[in-house]
Amino acid sequence: MPKGYWVSAYRTISDPEKLAAYNKLAGPAVKAGGGRILARDGRVVAHDAGIVERTVLIEFDSFEKAVAAHESAAYQEALVALSDGVERDFRIVEGTD
Repeated sequence: MPKGYWVSAYRTISDPEKLAAYNKLAGPAVKAGGGRILARDGRVVAHDAGIVERTVLIEFDSFEKAVAAHESAAYQEALVALSDGVERDFRIVEGTD
């Protein structure tokens, strides 16, 4: 069964306090949903139309588990804490195998 991934690219961070509050809540929510952080706050090289920005990659055992973790009450609470503190491109993608 293909794995599922959360891919987040942070365009701007306008309120670091909201991001910190989100991180406190999101970490346990991701872990409870079976997520494993593969990359966060590391070095980034951008090509083509890419932008060097904070990027987070989280792996789940399946696409369905990745979607369920995002829809969970715990993660939705984290999103409320984040609210308008950042502008980000967030995607859930299915792995190839």
